[in-house]
Amino acid sequence: MDNFVFQNTTKIVFGKNTEQEVGEYTSKYGKKVLLHYGGGSIKKYGTYDKVVNSLEKAGIEYVELGGVKSNPRVDLVREGIKLVEKENVDFILAVGGGSVIDSAKAIAVGRYYDGDVWDLYQGQLKIKQALPLGVVLTIPAAGSESSDASVITNMDGMYKRSIHSDKIRPKFAIMNPELTYTLPDYQTAAGAVDIMAHIMERYFTNTPDVDFTDRLCEGSLKAVISNVPKALKENDNYPARAEIMWASTIAHNGLLGTGREEDWASHQIEHELSGIYDVAHGAGLAVIFPAWMEYVYKHDVERFAQFAVRVWDVDPDFSDLNWTAKEGIRKTKEYFHSIGMPTTLNELDIPGDRLEEMAEKCTENGSVGSFLKLNKTDVLKIYRIAQE
Repeated sequence: MDNFVFQNTTKIVFGKNTEQEVGEYTSKYGKKVLLHYGGGSIKKYGTYDKVVNSLEKAGIEYVELGGVKSNPRVDLVREGIKLVEKENVDFILAVGGGSVIDSAKAIAVGRYYDGDVWDLYQGQLKIKQALPLGVVLTIPAAGSESSDASVITNMDGMYKRSIHSDKIRPKFAIMNPELTYTLPDYQTAAGAVDIMAHIMERYFTNTPDVDFTDRLCEGSLKAVISNVPKALKENDNYPARAEIMWASTIAHNGLLGTGREEDWASHQIEHELSGIYDVAHGAGLAVIFPAWMEYVYKHDVERFAQFAVRVWDVDPDFSDLNWTAKEGIRKTKEYFHSIGMPTTLNELDIPGDRLEEMAEKCTENGSVGSFLKLNKTDVLKIYRIAQE
């Protein structure tokens, strides 16, 4: 196990009707708020009214900026930065899922940067300051509600890039599983894949002697695997929705990566898909992760066999660990299909004419991944595995 420092400062407020407490928590940090959200769903299903009523009850002023899309755009972020400067906003409240939260984080850091906010996502500048922000979570998936990460898309060049800083961890995250009852099945399933991918990016490691966090990862994966079908079958299944929502946070709050090297190649490879083709991130991961597994599993066949046995209950063939490992990969792919996710680029209607371009962009700053470092040729081979 490697040395590590773990600190996550986000206060989690979890349970039924907790969105009605947002004014109380917000009042501890600001008096004038940017209320940031996506489309019309929070208004259609009443979440907007509950949040606004709570803010007004607490005497908090607010200005609004909606319109966040899946794979949030830097253009809207720039608009948000101008708005918070003009209105002297001192706190941002994101009501939505990962896209809304990531957009809010980008506005938060852009507020105190003199240049174009996209400079920060180019990875060359240190983030020194950010507006404080809070979250009312409506989509469990990205884990952005307590992470140090934000991912933004720039349509000029079709790039999707990230930043990491403790300064953008939300001050609080209000999490009511009831708010996820109205999610379309596809969104629920795509979110589940995103959660699983966050865990697997940490699970496949070169760090030895990390059995404790291995077991945490495996238990988290099994909880998601067992509860997603229940939520898809019965949308208002509170226990299943609660398990999924809490797992989304644990998967990406840093705990499961303590003391171990993490990978993140699959996320970087997928970012080129959603950056160019605007696919749902979780759907893209359902395609890329099994392809990555097939390409790298021989690097540590014992770890992949462990994954197959402990997560998917595969009966091990001790005379053929390759078979055991490949069976775990097959079951991963089979599960993604069973919850309605694509597992090939063809299913996403992504043609093969830009694979080399994506591989080039993915590795333009060098190799990706830590479990096995991948160059442009490797990434291109993974895209080609993912085609079929």
